Amino acid sequence: MGGCFSDVRGGKQAVGVGLTGPSMSPMPTSDATLNDAVDHFFRARGLHQLFTQVELSLSGSRLRDRDIISKSDPMVVVYTKKRDGTLEELGRTEVIMNSLNPAWIKKITVAYHFEIVQPLIFHVYDVDTKYFNLPVKMLKLNDQEFLGEGGCVLSEIVTKQGQSLTLDLHNRNGNRGLKNLGKLTVHAEETVASRNAIEVIFHCSRLENKDLFSKSDPFLRISRIVENGGSIPICKTEVVDNNLNPIWRPLCLTMQQFVSKDNPLVIECFDFNSSGNHVLIGKLQKSVADLEKLHKQKTGANFILPSSAQHGYEKVLKGQLFVDQFCEKPLYSFIDYVSSGFELNFMVAVDFTASNGNPRTPDSLHYIDPSGQFNAYQQAIMEVGEVIQFYDSDKRFPAWGFGGRTIDGTISHCFNLNGSASGVEVEGVQGIMAAYASALNHVALAGPTLFGQVINNAAEIAGQSLSYSSCKYFVLLIITDGVLTDLQETKDALVRASDLPLSILIVGVRGADFKQMEILDADDGRRLESSTGRVATRDIVQFVPMREVRAGGQTSVVQALLEELPGQFLTYMRSRDIKPGAVNIAQTSASHATI
Repeated sequence: MGGCFSDVRGGKQAVGVGLTGPSMSPMPTSDATLNDAVDHFFRARGLHQLFTQVELSLSGSRLRDRDIISKSDPMVVVYTKKRDGTLEELGRTEVIMNSLNPAWIKKITVAYHFEIVQPLIFHVYDVDTKYFNLPVKMLKLNDQEFLGEGGCVLSEIVTKQGQSLTLDLHNRNGNRGLKNLGKLTVHAEETVASRNAIEVIFHCSRLENKDLFSKSDPFLRISRIVENGGSIPICKTEVVDNNLNPIWRPLCLTMQQFVSKDNPLVIECFDFNSSGNHVLIGKLQKSVADLEKLHKQKTGANFILPSSAQHGYEKVLKGQLFVDQFCEKPLYSFIDYVSSGFELNFMVAVDFTASNGNPRTPDSLHYIDPSGQFNAYQQAIMEVGEVIQFYDSDKRFPAWGFGGRTIDGTISHCFNLNGSASGVEVEGVQGIMAAYASALNHVALAGPTLFGQVINNAAEIAGQSLSYSSCKYFVLLIITDGVLTDLQETKDALVRASDLPLSILIVGVRGADFKQMEILDADDGRRLESSTGRVATRDIVQFVPMREVRAGGQTSVVQALLEELPGQFLTYMRSRDIKPGAVNIAQTSASHATI
């Protein structure tokens, strides 16, 4: 287990830091608990889809009455619609007798994935009284009377204030007709065990040096002891280079991670090695309650070095662990923010350099196929846009091109895709698609490939938003086929933008050398550095080569591209102590209290 966090993606960054990491949870695998560090551990081994559990509560109003003597006895069956159009059942409510305005108690649990569009279909049935003694799972739906159908996308529900959406019911063929079939209200609630979290700042003194020619590069790894005596890693600090008295950035432990304040935790201090073979400097066992005592008493705890089998004793070391800060705070999730009015505002930039090939020839990356089959640019725009559009209330998206020769004959590295001199925004994802297709007829492909101006324009929009709202977060999609000509200028722009509410998603198309993009992505744990030596506040870039994702066959481009976005959003909001709408959080808590 020595290298379980460190041989993956560089490993010098912290992992599982609740206040700065993603709020999604890993798929339950073996005895893994729902936390970010274990998620990272499993993702490194190929089990990488992130989700958070959401419970759907359902209620109906003015349903059709199909019973002659009494009222309908309604039940709802909930489905998810798969990519091939087939329906997969998620669950059924109980049957409520004699009610046209039912409020079902049974909740339907669904895994909310930010990175994919999740269509939901709701079928309402009137259950025949002769089947009342059967469990609802056993009911044959063909034997029940169909009352109506409704549909929506899961992200439409979670982005509504109050997380409730009311649907008009209609016939199976989608025809609403003149007859009112009633309404179905769907309420979504994230199933979070506890919002409580502990933020701690650790430092060590007099650590033993494990390096020959320099000082150790220490980091801490914290694991929770489980009933069978084993341990599950829950988080780790970043690596502090060349320091025997390190101070680490704040680390957050959620209640889901440590379970209770009295649960024993193992805290290990390692000397980082890039090979992944980290050297144990020392370890100790403390509960969260013990850490609180260390903080109050301003005392340190000595590390020990476990004995080898033949010696049978533990060595108490001079090195000590101190707790400089210990505070409890609420931990808000991504859904808490988007359901209380926070928005993701979508922007897109398309590569118009000559290496894409003549748009009129079928081998061009920009070729518009008359049959309607999307090229790589269209596919990336549609897949990312159709996910993010639900988090943007006005659906007006800035759209640029770069590397093209515009109508006036000049080569521009940031021009409005719609050809307008006055406005860069277009209406909806279809507006982007139309502007892109039109631009191919008016803009000549040129070059070179420069990102700097596009990133600066996006950063300017994100920066201006701070003067009137802290509820907006911007997402720039850059689609490119080429090698960057302005790598350092792009780095400078990204470092400046790392302080802003902005994430940048880059899709690489065709088989170009994308090593530079991987540098920008900073997934090796090394943050970008500007030409003046300034280091990026946070990682805001996610890069994916389209060929790699397509070849894998399991993960779509959009899933691979969007998987880090909720974490980047939360890193920004939490680092600035921006909280979601307190009124909505309070209302949610109050509704729990009254149940």
